[in-house]
Amino acid sequence: MPPLPGIFPDYGAPIVREAPDGRELALARWGMPSPIFALKGKKTDSGVTNIRNVKSPHWRRWLNPESRCLVPFTSFSENELTPGGSRQPIWFALSEDRPLAFFAGIWTPWTSVRKLKEGQVTADLFGFLTTEANAEVGVVHPQAMPVILTTEEEREVWLRAAWGEACGLQRPLPNGSLRVVLRGEKQDGTMELINLAGKASRPHAELPLPLFEGTPDRPDDSATIALVENGPRRVV
Repeated sequence: MPPLPGIFPDYGAPIVREAPDGRELALARWGMPSPIFALKGKKTDSGVTNIRNVKSPHWRRWLNPESRCLVPFTSFSENELTPGGSRQPIWFALSEDRPLAFFAGIWTPWTSVRKLKEGQVTADLFGFLTTEANAEVGVVHPQAMPVILTTEEEREVWLRAAWGEACGLQRPLPNGSLRVVLRGEKQDGTMELINLAGKASRPHAELPLPLFEGTPDRPDDSATIALVENGPRRVV
């Protein structure tokens, strides 16, 4: 798959999951189905990007190995409230060179109306677990941080083990495990973003994938941040 300058809520992104023929890299839209109470009076469901309360009946149905996935990333941001009242993204990674890492994710096929202009679509959806923040993230976002898997053993447990074992992975990284690698908007040398939403609504879509070209379909600021259970989050 091509490199992604950024991943945004309700747009497509790669996930790693088990399939009948073995492990695969697949496209899915970021945002699991919302609980029924959150949809009252709404015509669309743009999804929940991250999940904390795994004891909720809404989420328990997707905690078995067949619904778990790995979500690859190189850095993620949390918004810091500045003295002037604005918010700037603070980017975290495992080290300065931003090595590949993985969130503990869940996924499901789902039929719903994500955007009114799309109408009803069937798509593979995903989100990832959060937990209490460690020291580095807690300075910026005390409420939560993503569940990050740093070893091959942890990734195998997440994809294959029974929930009684896998649930132990929902914990913060040890203090000192993350580095702040940037303050402010991340720049990758291009303003183009890869629009995978339509492709992710057709499972096993063929590549190559279309790019944004300054069209109205490019997500605006309101689409880049999802206000969900644990606050805004954006990932690259």
